Formats: sequence, structure tokens, C-alpha cells
Amino acid sequence: MKNISKQKLNQIYIIFIGLFLLFNNCQNVETNSSKLDLERLNQIDNLINTSINSNSLPGAVVLVAKDNRIVYKKAFGIKNPTTGEKYKTDDIFRIASMTKAITSLGVIKLWEKGLFGLDDPIEKYIPEFKGVGILDKFNPLDSTFTIKPTQKKITIRNLLTHTSGLGYGFIDGNPSIKAIYHKAKKNFMPNGVLAFSDSDVSIEKAIKEMARLPLHHEPGERFTYAIGIDVLGYLIEIISGLSLADYFQNEIFNPLEMKDTFFYLPEDKKDRLVPVVYKKDNRWSIFEDTRFNINYPKEGAKRFYSGGGGLSSTVEDYYKFLSIFLNNGKYGSKQIISTSTNNLIQKDQLINITNNPEQGLGHGLISGIVREKDFLTGARGGQGTIVWGGYFNTAYFADPNEKIIGIIYKQTQLIDESASGRFSQIIYGALVD
Repeated sequence: MKNISKQKLNQIYIIFIGLFLLFNNCQNVETNSSKLDLERLNQIDNLINTSINSNSLPGAVVLVAKDNRIVYKKAFGIKNPTTGEKYKTDDIFRIASMTKAITSLGVIKLWEKGLFGLDDPIEKYIPEFKGVGILDKFNPLDSTFTIKPTQKKITIRNLLTHTSGLGYGFIDGNPSIKAIYHKAKKNFMPNGVLAFSDSDVSIEKAIKEMARLPLHHEPGERFTYAIGIDVLGYLIEIISGLSLADYFQNEIFNPLEMKDTFFYLPEDKKDRLVPVVYKKDNRWSIFEDTRFNINYPKEGAKRFYSGGGGLSSTVEDYYKFLSIFLNNGKYGSKQIISTSTNNLIQKDQLINITNNPEQGLGHGLISGIVREKDFLTGARGGQGTIVWGGYFNTAYFADPNEKIIGIIYKQTQLIDESASGRFSQIIYGALVD
């Protein structure tokens, strides 16, 4: 030891202290009220591996963060049944309806600048919505219909909260509305659906066509899952003067250092896109959809920017996005939205809607919101938690009280499995005093 300099000893001491702190941080992550026991959290491994071994899930990529630190990020299973390639934590997934929260944030950022009011009628900015009406009569032979006038106008708030009365085309719960949307789509989007498309069509044309279609009900009457966020994607283009892709890049992705989130993937990232899989003869196979090109993120015209479902991303990029809602609107030293705006968007906007059969959660101005009554029935997260998912089986929650973010990405179709719900159960089961 006598040959070791004092400077070297200091360096060894610093390394030792660093390792000591790292070890302790890996045991429990503390908040003012709770800790996250990582030994319990590792039960996620058992959950995913058991699902893989029972052939109910091909694999997944999972991220958990606590107090602004990623404490768990792992990849499980085989992502490509043809090549045998395994999942990686930086794989890019189609996040589908998880796009909605990003578009909603884009709208809120423009609202903060005083460029419109939340209760402005959308027809003020998109005149094609003037005279919109509620479905009255429908002819199933040719999908023609008549409408009856509404008493209220569709507002921007209605569109943010799925209370506009609009439908959702290929996944609509009303077969008449579904048929009407399908017929209309043939006129302007033959190769795709209103979310996943390789057609050479703009969202301007798509939304102007959809504005002519009937509503389910009076605006503001109840929650009906709808294309409203796609309408708001076009509103962003109108107000900002930019394409939705450029607006996202400038106002959200660059400030949040989201380097792997795109509508259409650049050449150097295409190989990281995860294939969609399903079970065929009890074996995992690459999925093909007759309604749209499943490889839309890297093929086709690359022109249609769906604010309701078009983005692809990684778990870490989406963690960065969600983190601002747990940090008073900030990302690092950057104030993305104000503290008061952050508080507002996390308030349930459906509180006065009593006839709400379709929605098992509240809904804020960004995403679904867990209410007290939802928490009591076992919904993921405590009161105020924001939560949503995507068509290809991606899901997230962000709890502003416990400062926890959970993200689980799968890329499957036509399967029934419960890993996403049980994933959040494990995380909350790992909270200790």
C-alpha cells in the first residue's frame, strides 16, 4: 500500500463510495411516503417468463421508473418467430393509441399560447364540421343515412376527452357507424384505416371527409371512443403552420430527447421495428392484416400523420414523455408545460357525465385518469394516475402521487392475455413503507 499515491487512494475511495451508494439504491428506491422493493419488483420476470413458457405471450419489453430514475428495464422472449431474433430494450414498437397523449400534449402547448380556447367549437377552425348531425336513419343495403341536428357544437375539449359523439371507423361499437365510416374511407384511403395507413393521403383530406359523417350522440353527452384526436392532429397543423410530424419533432421530441419516436422510421432505424405476431396453429407467426399494411411505419407513401394512432416508439422514449406529468410539467431543467397546466390536464373531465357506459375510467385532457371509484375496483394505480394503451398491446401508467411510471410493450394481435394488468399489480405490490 505504501507505493499507492494519496491521489490514487482518493480515487479508490470515491469509487468505493459510488459503488456503495449504487448498491443501496438498487435495494430500495425511496419517496417521501414509500419505497420500491426491487426484490419484489423482480416478480415481473416470473410474470413474463411464465406467460412465454405457457405460450400465451411471445415476449415483451418492460420499463419501471420511480422518482425520476429507471429502476427496471428488461426484454423478454422472441420477437421474430421466423428468424428467432430476441427482443431488445431499444426495440421500436407501433404504439398506436398511445400516440393520443402526445397529440393531446401538442394541443395543450398551443392552448397555453392563447391561440384558442378549449371550449371553442372545432368548426371555427375546420368549417367542414358546421352542420354536423346525429345519426337518425341508416340503410344497411347501401350504408346511406340521414341525420338530425345537434343542440350543441363539438368543442376542442370534447375532442380531447372523447365526448364529441364522433365514431371510430374500423373499431366502432355501433355497426351502423362502422359501416358508414368504412364506405367513406374507400373514397380517400383505399390502403389502410384511419390510424395505420400507407396511403398517399393527408390528414387534412381525411378529416374533412370524416367531418361529413354522423355522430353517435349529442356532443358532451357521454364518452364514446372516437377519432377526435386525429381531428386535433389536423388542428395542430392549421394553428402551427407545420406538418404534425414537424410540430412533434420541434415541440415535443427534441425538447424531451425522444430520438426514436416517429410516424415513419428513417432508414437507419427500420431494422429495429418489431414485427406484429399472432398465433397460428398454436405457433407464433408474423401477422398480416387484410385492412392495412402492417408495415406502415416503414413502407408506403409515408404521408398520413395519424394523431390518434400513427407513432412508433421505444419504452425509454415514452418514459421521457410521461415523466413531465410527474414533475410539474418539466423535463430536466426545461419547462415543457406550466405547473398549473399540468395540474389541469390531470383533472377528470368526465366528472359531470352520469351516462357513461363505455368508459371504465375518468379522462383528463391528456389521457385516461384513475378515479377513486376506479381504484376501489382494482384499476391500476392510485387516484390521479394517468393510464392508456395501444391497439398492438402496448400500455402505460404514470402515478403522480407515488412518482411511478410503468410501461409494457408487446406487439401482438388476436390473443387474450393479462400480462399488462398483472404487471401493474406487481409494481404496486412492491411498494413498502
